[in-house]
Amino acid sequence: MNARTNTSRRYVKPAIVVLVVLAVAGSLFGWRASQANKQEKKPGEARVLEFAPGDLAELKREPLGRQIPVSGSVRPVLAATVRSKVPAEVARIHVQEGERVAAGQVLATLDTADLQARADRESAVIAEARARLDLARKNQANNKALLEKAFISQNAYDSAANAVQVAEANVKSAEAQAAIAQSALADAQVRAPFQGIVAKRFVNVGDKVTSDMPVLQLVDLARMELEAQVPVSEIPFVRIGQQIAFKVDGFPGRAFGGRIERINPSADAGSRSISIFVALPNADASLKGGMFGHGVLETAAGTEVDVIPAAAVVEEGGQTFAYVLKNGKVERRTLTVGVRNAERGLVEVREGLEKGVPVITVKADGLKPGAAGVVKDGKKG
Repeated sequence: MNARTNTSRRYVKPAIVVLVVLAVAGSLFGWRASQANKQEKKPGEARVLEFAPGDLAELKREPLGRQIPVSGSVRPVLAATVRSKVPAEVARIHVQEGERVAAGQVLATLDTADLQARADRESAVIAEARARLDLARKNQANNKALLEKAFISQNAYDSAANAVQVAEANVKSAEAQAAIAQSALADAQVRAPFQGIVAKRFVNVGDKVTSDMPVLQLVDLARMELEAQVPVSEIPFVRIGQQIAFKVDGFPGRAFGGRIERINPSADAGSRSISIFVALPNADASLKGGMFGHGVLETAAGTEVDVIPAAAVVEEGGQTFAYVLKNGKVERRTLTVGVRNAERGLVEVREGLEKGVPVITVKADGLKPGAAGVVKDGKKG
């Protein structure tokens, strides 16, 4: 009996150990499975977006004035590159950049030695031609007297008269050449074509210039203009004489007034836009060439159109769309928009949205098509 009892005890202890190990393993496996199930459920859990009534807006009809953004570089209306009219050496520069000059003022003087010699030579040619003319006229007079007494033939007299005509033509030619020489001598004084400010100097004393070579650049800052590109679709609303308020970089707290002065008759082939030219008075010369100006051309409000807040419109990847809340779900609607009024924060919607469907005007994490959403007061969209 004792032997049998000892044998039973020897087998019972290992069995109990095995059962305990299996129980622990089973519990651990069950806990891991439970945790795995919980982790798998987390990503799939539906998150409900909550919106306040002020976070939503609906399509409404309002008269909306057009606002056309206008921007571009400011430049002087009157600007010129003053060029040398004769080849010569620069003898003196009378002005510097930034200096104001009057119309007709001498800006630079070219060396006149060669030009003066040419003018003197032409003057001598005139004197010689006039002397020959006097001699030809005397011969004609003498031959006329001889012809009347029949001492010479008619042909001899005609020859003398023809010599007078040739001499007269030679005088006129010499006078023309002398006038050209005098003009070249005068052109050695490079003068300002209008009142303005010297913007740039291209030469220095001692430089040799050729005909049509730039010497100085002159600008008139009294009248400036801004060239801007306007989409072809907006051109019907642009009129000559319309006023535009401008801001110019460098003058953040100052407003400049402009007036549309010209409209280009043809569109740019690349951008499909048309250039407009806005005149900017600049009596105090505060505006300078190359400054960047930007403003908004506002047209009168027309007929009523469908509008939504600009905050609801999303532009991404070349597409324009809005998120709406319908039947408790977020939907994405592709929009065709029209006029924008930045001052009122409204955008015209031509296609893609029907009345009564609330659009979401705020940005929220998880805002995407298919997401669940409710209004905080309990009303579902």
